[in-house]
Amino acid sequence: MLNKVVSTMQRTARDQGLATLRFNYRGTGKSAGVHDMESGEVDDAEAMLDWLRQRHPNKPIYLFGFSFGGFVAASLSGRLQQRGIKVTHLCIVAPAVTRLEPPHVISSDGLLTVIQPQDDEVIEPEQVYQWAEKLSRSHQLYKVPHSGHFFHGKLVELKEIILQQVFAAQL
Repeated sequence: MLNKVVSTMQRTARDQGLATLRFNYRGTGKSAGVHDMESGEVDDAEAMLDWLRQRHPNKPIYLFGFSFGGFVAASLSGRLQQRGIKVTHLCIVAPAVTRLEPPHVISSDGLLTVIQPQDDEVIEPEQVYQWAEKLSRSHQLYKVPHSGHFFHGKLVELKEIILQQVFAAQL
């Protein structure tokens, strides 16, 4: 929740007028429960989104996720599609795409932006590129040169990419 990449994404979305929410998954920080690295965290994200939607029912839904959170956001997008809820834009950054196997599937509608640092030392960039290439849905893949997983020295660039690739697409 306090990660600088997550904070950058949240602040960028907030500054564009979206109602935003950052939270810890179960078992992380001071939250209760046990981190299961799979469905439990998607359940958490779904519950948080439902809570946020009750308070802001007329706002479009943008989902952002970083690393493991990219898997969670992508999986949540598929759940929401099954519920008939439209996601306006899904933006996943250095996503853990190897986890996206049934029942965890990405939605087939809405806009999708994938941002992958080319020098990622945590998520193998080639895995993300191959996953994106196999997608049957429309998407944008943005490769960030000279950047590692945590975007050290590249947070301003990440913000600019999000502004251009996610929010400019809506204008």
